[in-house]
Amino acid sequence: MKNCSRPFALFTALLALTATAADWVVYEGKEGAGKGKHIVLVSGDEEYRSEEGLPQLGKILAQRHGFKCTVLFPIDPATGEINPNKANNIPGTDALKSADLMVILTRFRNLPDEQMKPLDDFLKAGKPVIGLRTATHGFNGIKGAYAHYNNGYNGEKKEWADGFGRLVLGEKWISHHGGHKTESTRGLFTADAKGNPLLNGIKDGEIWGATDVYGVRLPLPGDSKPLVLGQILKRKGAAEKDDRNFGLKPTDNEAVEGKKNDPMMPVVWTKSYQLAEGKVGKAFATTMGSSTDLENEALRRLIVNATFQLVGLKVPEKANVEIVGDYKPLAYGFGSYKKGVKPADHELK
Repeated sequence: MKNCSRPFALFTALLALTATAADWVVYEGKEGAGKGKHIVLVSGDEEYRSEEGLPQLGKILAQRHGFKCTVLFPIDPATGEINPNKANNIPGTDALKSADLMVILTRFRNLPDEQMKPLDDFLKAGKPVIGLRTATHGFNGIKGAYAHYNNGYNGEKKEWADGFGRLVLGEKWISHHGGHKTESTRGLFTADAKGNPLLNGIKDGEIWGATDVYGVRLPLPGDSKPLVLGQILKRKGAAEKDDRNFGLKPTDNEAVEGKKNDPMMPVVWTKSYQLAEGKVGKAFATTMGSSTDLENEALRRLIVNATFQLVGLKVPEKANVEIVGDYKPLAYGFGSYKKGVKPADHELK
């Protein structure tokens, strides 16, 4: 039994050696303010279809604004297909070595050291991060050198208490504060958010998503600054068959009574972070961001605005966030991903 870790170490090393460009997709930027900037978008969750949403976000950033975008996926090494249930393999994290920004939407990933090290180096360099939805609990089950990234970490590295989500983004997994698949989220600006360039081109109340509000602990840590609060809305009618939003609609306008909305939970905030012996970096976090949430124009604009600000560019007055190509995301849920898809299927035609 003393050598039981050797096969796993050999396996993870083999993954790193066999990763090829076929395991990810790159969108070369067209003309735009983002020309010369590189964004790496890391997908990998079983529920919120990041493998659909992040390629679309990458296309928008590349085609509409000139950023070079590299999108990474959870890959089944046996088939080369995207498989969100493969929690231990996201090839291509070496792309972070040249990245100006990381956008991450992962959930409970258990990645090998070879794939974690570029991410760790990126954060130690104090480079900016956008965390979407389940990125607050983006890692779990990691053993060894990067175990402190795990959701709820409670080990010797006290500064890493509760893991990556809490230290870098501001929170770990807490709860479904709103009703899962039964209550939607409308984004309302905080009282002091007026004039913040991150909200350029967005009206109060325009942000909406069928994903429910996540619970967070108040106040958020450090210099966290909430920008948008999540108002929990009732569904007007019954869930509709084959509706990817479960019958929830942006026209639902009746707020849930009681403590769910008093106080309302932040669903968007900014925060500084710093790893031990690392530089100070900036993070933007939102607990929204499923592939279906990204059908909301205001939410797409918010994320694009954050991209501009975090890489040091002036935020547009009203960024172009028009969908690129055909975008019909699946309803979120476990086991509902589209099978047989490879990264090449997300290339621009």
